Amino acid sequence: METNKYVSPFSTRYSSDEMQYVFSEEFKFKTWRRLWIELAKAEKELGLNITPEQVQELKDHAEDINY
Repeated sequence: METNKYVSPFSTRYSSDEMQYVFSEEFKFKTWRRLWIELAKAEKELGLNITPEQVQELKDHAEDINY
């Protein structure tokens, strides 16, 4: 399964490689991971019980996506 391109009859015919990547599964999940990391940092600043080690673990595994 190709995860770095959005595949449909229209996308392969009418969109560029860059646009296919923007709508791909890989881009979507990596964006979610970046958002989760920023959310954890913001929640930590607001006083939630989140340790720096937990935030670092999120950062360390941001690219590890199990499809």
